[in-house]
Amino acid sequence: MSDHRVIPEPPKTVLHMKVNGVRIEEAIRPHKTLLEVLREDLLLTGTKHGCELGECGTCAVLVDGEPVLSCLVLGVACQGKSVETVEGMANGPELHPLQEAFAELGAAQCGYCTPGFLLTAKELLDRDPDPSRETMIAALAGNLCRCTGYLKIYEAIELAAARMRGVK
Repeated sequence: MSDHRVIPEPPKTVLHMKVNGVRIEEAIRPHKTLLEVLREDLLLTGTKHGCELGECGTCAVLVDGEPVLSCLVLGVACQGKSVETVEGMANGPELHPLQEAFAELGAAQCGYCTPGFLLTAKELLDRDPDPSRETMIAALAGNLCRCTGYLKIYEAIELAAARMRGVK
């Protein structure tokens, strides 16, 4: 008689949501975070694993237009919702103005934190097309970067905001 018992995996749940404008239906394990669903099930690897404690902002995505730390949200909690990842920011081959400004000004050094910054900044500019530096600092307070010192990130957001308003 064996001492080993096989514990069955929990049944999968069918998740219906819109990801980057595309309706998806995916069978997922109910214990998976949105981060794991995006990276492992949907193969959208732009969203990064960071601290997995909700402290670094690296995994930030937009859920129904609001920044969410995908490491803290279960995938099943996004049933019927709309999720935007960094892969959804570009319009075909045309980069989003934030992506262009980040590249142009060197705001993405190692780049690991960049997807979370881009999506959080996108939500900020959607809400406030001409944010003050103080507003930017407050909006991005949950996103950590070990490389840039933040100044280039703020400058890139200012440049993108100006271009989106037709100023530059």
